[in-house]
Amino acid sequence: MTFELQARDAGTKARAGRLTTAHGPIETPIFMPVGTAGTVKAVGQRELKQDVHAQIILGNTYHLYLRPGLDVLQAAGGLHKFNGWDQPILTDSGGYQVFSLGATRKIKEEGVTFRSHIDGSKHLFSPEGVMDIQRRIGADIIMAFDECTPWPCEYDYARRSLDMTHRWLKRCMARLDSTEPLYGYEQTLFPIVQGSTFADLRRQSAEFVAEQGRAGNAIGGLSVGEPAAQMYEMAELVCDILPPDKPRYLMGVGTPANILENIALGVDMFDCVLPTRNARNGMLFTAQGIINITNKKWATDFSPIDETLGDYASTFYSKAYLRHLFQAQELLASQIASMHNLTFYLWLVGEARRHILAGTFAAWKPGMVEQVSRRL
Repeated sequence: MTFELQARDAGTKARAGRLTTAHGPIETPIFMPVGTAGTVKAVGQRELKQDVHAQIILGNTYHLYLRPGLDVLQAAGGLHKFNGWDQPILTDSGGYQVFSLGATRKIKEEGVTFRSHIDGSKHLFSPEGVMDIQRRIGADIIMAFDECTPWPCEYDYARRSLDMTHRWLKRCMARLDSTEPLYGYEQTLFPIVQGSTFADLRRQSAEFVAEQGRAGNAIGGLSVGEPAAQMYEMAELVCDILPPDKPRYLMGVGTPANILENIALGVDMFDCVLPTRNARNGMLFTAQGIINITNKKWATDFSPIDETLGDYASTFYSKAYLRHLFQAQELLASQIASMHNLTFYLWLVGEARRHILAGTFAAWKPGMVEQVSRRL
């Protein structure tokens, strides 16, 4: 994997770059649709590529490990072959999912034992085991196994968790570096900066991660309930420490405004379930603002969902028709809304990139943040 930094915005810390993987290039800043179980909910691979213009999607180690299972994925030749997506894929380590299981998991130095949410069976995720699992899944970019602390979090707990996360990172790197890819192409490990909302811990973690010299780095443990101002403070602190010539991935973020503000702080890559989850509940993100399409006010609005985007779903279907589909509980409602929201997110980061390259991002961002945050 290589990363070329192509432009910096003079008025902010925003960057435009090009990340190249074995399955193709990714132009940054970029939003990555979440395909937890090997599928982006309600959106097919053809639509993702041709209509949404996704450049990279996510899979999740925890969910794919449990179902369909590693034997199936390896027999298929990896996740790319299994789901038919021939562009880059990133896999989350499953750490967030494991730690969210609460009482059904136990954390030790060895790793985490947990019970499947599907059938209650018992499993162990260790740093070494998670690297082996991600080898078998076959994503281009894989994540280190870490502990995502909750918010709020006691300082002493955050410190102990951070120390363990750093020890686990060393074990992840040792395991990955001693094994070979299974499908004939490189897999790149991103370490994850943790430390909750404590500046000294974030600084310590960012410095430790930067010292490892990996090809890209991630920022975890944010967008877990903390105020947006704290998220931005921690993201800026970390971005100022992480190497400028490596891509920076802020995990699990977020709203359109969150994405624009973090781009301005130097973040290059984002993912979040928000656009598809909210789409299934009738919330649409548009270039003009946020729409609750189930409201009666849209019942006779026969204008396109959002002509600005220029894609099929947003321009072919009317607001009135989409509202009708939700009222009738038709499956097509979730499909159209999900395609639209993902297209909007990709349009938004594409516009940000265009303004960074043109040198106009600092002037453009405040108005766009206000615009995409307004309720229509």
